[in-house]
Amino acid sequence: MGNGPEMLAMWDNPQMFVFLIPIVAIVGGLTFVTVAHWLDSQRKEREAYYKAETLRRVTEASGEGAKAALELMREDERLKRIKAREGMKIAGLINIAVGVGAMVFLHAFLAGTTIYLGGMVPLLVGVGFIVYVYLLAAPVE
Repeated sequence: MGNGPEMLAMWDNPQMFVFLIPIVAIVGGLTFVTVAHWLDSQRKEREAYYKAETLRRVTEASGEGAKAALELMREDERLKRIKAREGMKIAGLINIAVGVGAMVFLHAFLAGTTIYLGGMVPLLVGVGFIVYVYLLAAPVE
């Protein structure tokens, strides 16, 4: 194919865009996800570098610097554990809400059948999250 009339006729065909739009959407979506992941990994790497550099400077500053650096690391780990627990609480509540909502919807939509019990799956997953957070997980000091 050159730049002749057959090339122009190809772009005048509206059926061509039926194939091009999904292709462009898929390529654009995958590109966005790739770039977003790359940017996130760069940010995490930069944060880790600055944190390590700060800890190194604090430990070199004085004898008390090592104790302060260890305390800072412990506090950071404690905050990460708290954040993970809060995420599990939210995930549990969302799963419970989805399960109850699915059960109500399916019971109203398909009355007379027991298909509404399918909503028990996300509900029990949510209950599992909540039970783990409050009863089984190690306490955060």
